[in-house]
Amino acid sequence: MKARLDAIDWKILKELQADGRITNVELASRVGISAPPCLRRVRALEEMGVIKGYRALVAGEKLGYGVTVFAMVHLASQAEADLNAFVEKVRTWPIIRECHTVSGDFDFVMKCVAPDLSSFQTFVGALTATPNVRNVRTVLTLAQVKDEPNVPMEIAPAD
Repeated sequence: MKARLDAIDWKILKELQADGRITNVELASRVGISAPPCLRRVRALEEMGVIKGYRALVAGEKLGYGVTVFAMVHLASQAEADLNAFVEKVRTWPIIRECHTVSGDFDFVMKCVAPDLSSFQTFVGALTATPNVRNVRTVLTLAQVKDEPNVPMEIAPAD
């Protein structure tokens, strides 16, 4: 269900996406309201689940994670119990940074990061040996062209 937000809420979200460490006083100034109602609005957005959390964006390549690969997984069975078992297994692998169920030829698409190709190949061996995995296709990225994790506030949906 889509949250009902007014123009001030959208401004708050845009500012927080740009700088999650901004002080409440500065945030209030930028969105044109005083600090106490601004803090109440931020807390309400958090309670509604619109703001899911705050984190630092870390440059993985600077820490030795220079390999990014997308893996597409096709399961032998899409029965609910089998899907759930696979999802639980996915959650145990730190190499998998994102995992999405998808329509089409595959059941899951996963974004994976690894320090090197050998480490990723070891993971692929474990992934393909996982019960119910029919096949795995991988795509090695050569360069990242865009990395924009934020929601596009410039094209906010209409009510």
